[in-house]
Amino acid sequence: MIKRFVKNIEIRLAETAGFCMGVRRAVDMVLDLAQHKGDRRIYTYGPLIHNPQTVELLRRRGIIPVQDLDGIEEGTTVIIRAHGVSPQEREILKKKGAMIIDATCPKVGRVQSVIKKHAARDYRIVIVGDAEHPEVNGLLGYSDGRGIVVSSREEADRLPVMEKACVVAQTTQSLDEYRAVVEKILERVPETVVFDTVCDSTEKRQAEIKELACAMDAVFIVGGRDSANTRRLAQIAESMGTPTFHIETAEEIRDVELGQYDRIGISAGASTPNWIIERAVDTIRNARLGADARGWFVTLWLASVRTDVYSALGAACLALAAQYLQGVSISILQLLMASFYVFSVHTLNRFVDREVSGLRGTFREEAYAQHARVFVVAAFLSMLISLGLASMIGPVPWLMLAVVTLVGALYNMRIFPRGWRFRRLRDLPGTKNFFMASAWALVIAVIPYVGWPLDVSADMVVAALFVFSVVFVRSSLSDLIEIQSDRLLGRETIPVVIGEARTRRLLDAISLFLALLLVLSYPLKWTTSLSFTLLSCVYYMWICFELCDRRTALSAAVINGLLETNYVLAGLCTMGWLIALQLLR
Repeated sequence: MIKRFVKNIEIRLAETAGFCMGVRRAVDMVLDLAQHKGDRRIYTYGPLIHNPQTVELLRRRGIIPVQDLDGIEEGTTVIIRAHGVSPQEREILKKKGAMIIDATCPKVGRVQSVIKKHAARDYRIVIVGDAEHPEVNGLLGYSDGRGIVVSSREEADRLPVMEKACVVAQTTQSLDEYRAVVEKILERVPETVVFDTVCDSTEKRQAEIKELACAMDAVFIVGGRDSANTRRLAQIAESMGTPTFHIETAEEIRDVELGQYDRIGISAGASTPNWIIERAVDTIRNARLGADARGWFVTLWLASVRTDVYSALGAACLALAAQYLQGVSISILQLLMASFYVFSVHTLNRFVDREVSGLRGTFREEAYAQHARVFVVAAFLSMLISLGLASMIGPVPWLMLAVVTLVGALYNMRIFPRGWRFRRLRDLPGTKNFFMASAWALVIAVIPYVGWPLDVSADMVVAALFVFSVVFVRSSLSDLIEIQSDRLLGRETIPVVIGEARTRRLLDAISLFLALLLVLSYPLKWTTSLSFTLLSCVYYMWICFELCDRRTALSAAVINGLLETNYVLAGLCTMGWLIALQLLR
């Protein structure tokens, strides 16, 4: 479990929170199919998972849940979700000529096989679970009419007389309840075979929630109210005598008086996406660990991260490093131009993504929702200020910044013909990181130093590559963290396109290239000796790689702030290098 302590306050997130293997497999299959579906509709028989936010995101991508097989058109694509279906329902789909994509969880498939085998041997099939659950309905279809559903010990007492029984459990059933029911059945039917079909992931979640409930003053269970396994986690926590709150979204936390609890545990169902869990953790953390507990500096820092002010500061720091890499004396105009431009572009892009960000519930959403008009006005003013500062530097820098701004606007506009898979430049797979890093490199390391005729020097190239690499790695690491929500939203970022492992190898290669470039650039007389000092930024990249591997220990705002701290580190390294030069003279 992950712990966070501030004074005597503890917030603990269960390690098992998030998608289980079966749900993740089903979601991955659907998203892989959605990526290449074109204009075709895809149906899921029932919601793919019991999480309304995820289902809504999938619906926006043309993945339509239907509750009745009659609602499925002939010849279409139908996804069988992780719960599985009965043989009879599968036969109906085949008769409709549907292309069936089977995302049945392998562990559910094993239970289906056990039932089919023992029903053929004249065993009565006893399924311990929820009679109305789709998994149980599907399992009954394999019993050849010999199945009975039991949900409690009391119902087990009312079982009819039978010679022999095969007992299985719904894969998300409470393990303790299952054992109690099995004990009662064994008393009544001596010739009974029992199969442990409760999913091991479910067992771990239930064991962990017991431990969590015993140690905490209150427990929050995050997940859909239609999710049986999520409801069961809440029931287990309540049975331990711990105040328990079952919530679907972070907004519901505002209705809870958190001040009376010093130790708060958080867990989630098997179908709860990571970003909903993270949002809930952040909300509880911000409400319980207020400014007094965190300290004014951390509070101010987090506020700057949420509002992109920290990104603007980072741009100024990178601009300072780029100046001295090129042996240019400090220019406040150039620092301010970079800072205002980055703030403007990042803020406007937040509003372009506003609709999907609201669904995903990012840590920045609340600030932008509450002060939308202020942010929009500030963004446009910042853009005008950056262009004004560029004109003060020179006509060529002003013209180039205007062109970069125009390209940035075109990046978000629909410029390709209707019917094409990609309507905007931003829709092209993997381009977000490249365009962002290129824009930062041009604005920070190139535009302030160009004149007419254009003259590209070695120190300018090194400075531009330094800025590009630092920004590219930072944005790609952020995308690695958000890969689950990006896939659901249909954003084809680099991690989505090439996968997590290849993205990590790519970032390793970029960081090693940058280290080699910085080591060689001064001996080759391409840059000043600042290049050696900036190796600290490469080392910080490697720290961030490990940080992202352990990201559950930190809130989304904190980890994004720590990633952007590499920009500030470049400025601090530059100031340290300048002080060292003065002392050595």
